[in-house]
Amino acid sequence: MEPEETPTCLRSKPTWLISKAARRAQRLIGEAMTSVDGRAYHFAILAALDEFGPDSQVRIGQRCGIDQSDMHAMLKELTEQGHVARTPDPHDRRRNLITMTRSGRRRLQELDSALSAVQDDLLRALSAAERDRLAALLTRVLE
Repeated sequence: MEPEETPTCLRSKPTWLISKAARRAQRLIGEAMTSVDGRAYHFAILAALDEFGPDSQVRIGQRCGIDQSDMHAMLKELTEQGHVARTPDPHDRRRNLITMTRSGRRRLQELDSALSAVQDDLLRALSAAERDRLAALLTRVLE
């Protein structure tokens, strides 16, 4: 549906606009991840490991907002691909620590580049200052 064909009442509702933008973003992210044989969850997990260091599966999932059943599957994939390693936690032998490997760091950079291109595509109509403002406003909405 073209914007001018959309009822003004809808176009004036931020919730409707956010929903439309989110659908477009998800489509673009899906396409970008497919092009590099990746997943958005892989990016989130590797980004958390990069920023916060080795951690438990549960804590990484909490940080990234990923359900534990999905976390298990994603970590299995990342482990099989050599991007993360599971090692016993020296402070709690009942759990493992998830650590990013050198390969994982390279993969994070590759996924980050693909997602940066999505940002540029999705937000091409906005200046850098407008993008920063949008991010700040959306962060406030989500608080």
